[in-house]
Amino acid sequence: MSARDLYHPHVVDALTRDGWTITHDPLTVRIGAKDVFIDLGAERFLGAEKGGRRIAVEVKSFIGRSETRELEVTLGQFVLYGAALDEVDPDRVLYVAVRAQVYEDIFEEPMGRMVLKKGGLRLLVFDPERREIVRWIP
Repeated sequence: MSARDLYHPHVVDALTRDGWTITHDPLTVRIGAKDVFIDLGAERFLGAEKGGRRIAVEVKSFIGRSETRELEVTLGQFVLYGAALDEVDPDRVLYVAVRAQVYEDIFEEPMGRMVLKKGGLRLLVFDPERREIVRWIP
């Protein structure tokens, strides 16, 4: 299992403040003899809705030397983790959590917009100082 991302506790706080219950930290998904560790599993019940909504969240800091390399790794994890979830927990939706500044610097640029459009990447954008969710994409 890899080390926790720098912003892991910020995302936990933001999700909790938004009404989510953290159910797994990390969420382990077993495919055959291999395990995949996704940073968080969470669920939220909405009124009388039966079963509620369940998500998995991979937290990404984008603090490496190359934003392009960070984006490559993020997209690869999203594809791998999404495929694993489809096999064992298809009702759980995968998101990548990024800071609002990362969203502006990367995902509002042409390459980032392309990844959102063509790669199907779903983002949870958060403000690390206020520890709150700014937006969900899509």
